[in-house]
Amino acid sequence: MGTAIRAALSGMQSSNWTWPWVTFCINMVGSTLLGFLLEYLAGTGNDVGARQSFRLFVGTGIIGGFTTYGTFILEADTRLLGAHLLLGLSYAAVSIVLGLVFAGCGVRLASLCIHQGSRKVGNSR
Repeated sequence: MGTAIRAALSGMQSSNWTWPWVTFCINMVGSTLLGFLLEYLAGTGNDVGARQSFRLFVGTGIIGGFTTYGTFILEADTRLLGAHLLLGLSYAAVSIVLGLVFAGCGVRLASLCIHQGSRKVGNSR
């Protein structure tokens, strides 16, 4: 499912764009979703049984298929070898650094959701 969504979105990217915006945005959204998913699951129960299967299906399967490390490397490499050294290096560095930042934002958002959920449960007693 994630791969099909990515493929549909990638078809929107023009070949003459200098910066591969579609791949970049896909990877930032995927980083956020994966950070959220893993933190939320880790903060709300043990990684066993159905929860573990859900994590693997959604995290590795759907989100892993949606994000595209292979295309990211190919796009960076194409720019590096195609006389766009600074652009290729910038794309690689910004993608990695912001990918970590976006994953951290997903983790933080999940932590806030967990905290809100536990506060609501605590207030209902």
